[in-house]
Amino acid sequence: MHEGLAGIAVATSLAFASGTACAMTAAAPQIHCHVVNGGKLSKGSGGQDALCSAVKAAIAEHSPMEPYNVEVAVLGPSRISAKVTLDGKKVAEQNYGSMDRELTATSFKRFAAGLAAEIFDAGK
Repeated sequence: MHEGLAGIAVATSLAFASGTACAMTAAAPQIHCHVVNGGKLSKGSGGQDALCSAVKAAIAEHSPMEPYNVEVAVLGPSRISAKVTLDGKKVAEQNYGSMDRELTATSFKRFAAGLAAEIFDAGK
């Protein structure tokens, strides 16, 4: 009988711990990123996945825990633009371009940092 109760106690503890872990990870911001015309980016840049990764990382690091939607438009291999919304309202807009070369993963990080700073400033 004690073995049955011990098994129930262990199962209950694990279920509680799992629920707690889920609750802790649920606090992370839900940042949705969509790239329009991502095929215009150079292959060496890492493409739209690298662009969205940079945007999500910068916003998560510098901004409040809000569910942002980011739409990045690739205007050419050296120019991008983004609009950020929260609950359907525009929070920030950022344009970025390079005059003498195509965009790179480093360019994406600079663009994302500027976008995150604009979002943070809008929230003040």
